[in-house]
Amino acid sequence: MRRKPIAPVPRGALGVLACAAIALSASHASPERPRAAHTTVEIRSYNLKPGTRSDFHRLVVATLPMLERRRIDVVGYGPSAHDSTSYVLIRAFKSLEEREQREAEFYGSREWREGPRERVLALIESYTTIVLALDSASVAGLREATRR
Repeated sequence: MRRKPIAPVPRGALGVLACAAIALSASHASPERPRAAHTTVEIRSYNLKPGTRSDFHRLVVATLPMLERRRIDVVGYGPSAHDSTSYVLIRAFKSLEEREQREAEFYGSREWREGPRERVLALIESYTTIVLALDSASVAGLREATRR
């Protein structure tokens, strides 16, 4: 099967979501290719209060070790290129069940509740979460697309 070349996708939340949609369509089984093992990927798009994105970014970076201690795989994160108030965080898990367990451990932890929680929440207007099942090549592509 011959594939059409894919044009470069811009960095930022919209570019990452576009990559995810492309990866999702590419990761489904076809007659030529067996179904690959999948990872549960969560894409969270934040709408931040005006003028707070750099503070939010600093808090995300400071929170990364906390996520790592809870064995939450942060695939990518960062500001969107399309406006000054959007931000994206992408995390990967082995399954939906693991996602629920790891996030409950993280958000229920004293470290989060007594640490940056209130400062982070104060900067967020709203957010949307999308959860997809992606193969490892697609997850690797998202990592590359969001590398800082």
